[in-house]
Amino acid sequence: MPRGFDLDAARRHLARRDPVLGRWLRRVGPIDPEGWRRPFEPVDALARSILYQQLSGKAAATIVARVEAAAAARRLDAAALGRLDDATLRACGVSGNKVQALRDLCRHHAAGTVPSVRRMAGMDDAELVERLTQVRGIGRWTVEMLLIFRLGRPDVLPVDDLGVRKGAQVLDGLEALPAPKALLARGEAWGPFRTLASLVLWRMADGESVVEPAKVKRSAD
Repeated sequence: MPRGFDLDAARRHLARRDPVLGRWLRRVGPIDPEGWRRPFEPVDALARSILYQQLSGKAAATIVARVEAAAAARRLDAAALGRLDDATLRACGVSGNKVQALRDLCRHHAAGTVPSVRRMAGMDDAELVERLTQVRGIGRWTVEMLLIFRLGRPDVLPVDDLGVRKGAQVLDGLEALPAPKALLARGEAWGPFRTLASLVLWRMADGESVVEPAKVKRSAD
């Protein structure tokens, strides 16, 4: 099933509802997250999110590469993770808490809590947040990143994300970062395409390009 949404319709909607954001849309140029076109496996995606938590991108990438090598796999699915004992994961640089989170992820996968991509397609955003946050180490922010960058859901605004808040600060010329509650209210006008607004705010915050925040230092979960 195709993932993502009509970006042109979203751009028109945002420009109409928020002319200031519309000017930024024109300034930052095309946005087309390639993750929407790539196949993914949910356990692998969530395991990588866990491994990237609270680390710089470079440090996390090094640890992930070690885990892949130890498992002899490019996909960190439940089978690959199951081949590694705790000592091996720790030797790769995985913290004790993250080892436990990975084990819990595999248990929830076996129990059916973590749905397949096909099943995810029939679930709404709130249901996915409720299901996946049952896993140790998976908070709302992590699920929101899955919704945005893997599933391409159209109306996700991660108000606890530091980059999104920084972008909103630039957008409105604020002296301080907006509080999550204030940003949630500010974003009401952007629905039902708040995902594109989030992507623009990230680009405004970093001044370069839209990157998946799971690959930069975490600020929420």
